[in-house]
Amino acid sequence: MNAAHQQQHRKRIPIRTCVVCRTKEGKRALFRIVRTEDGVQVDPTGKMNGRGAYLCGDPDCWERAAATDILSKALRTTLTADDRARLRQARPSP
Repeated sequence: MNAAHQQQHRKRIPIRTCVVCRTKEGKRALFRIVRTEDGVQVDPTGKMNGRGAYLCGDPDCWERAAATDILSKALRTTLTADDRARLRQARPSP
């Protein structure tokens, strides 16, 4: 293969947006939060079934997601007290 042909097949990196601060990053740089039948869960693999939303690594974004309805609207569900506690517990440290 020649160099021009190899450049055409460069792998595309999916871009996602933090639902709180609206920062755009590569999919692997953000944390996926998913709505499941068991409630809202952090998806470490990024492959769980269910409606998903993304949060950046900023602890303030995680706190705002747990304290407000931003994540509820993105996931089209109502966060329970358990969901909010699970988010606060999974929050990355600064």
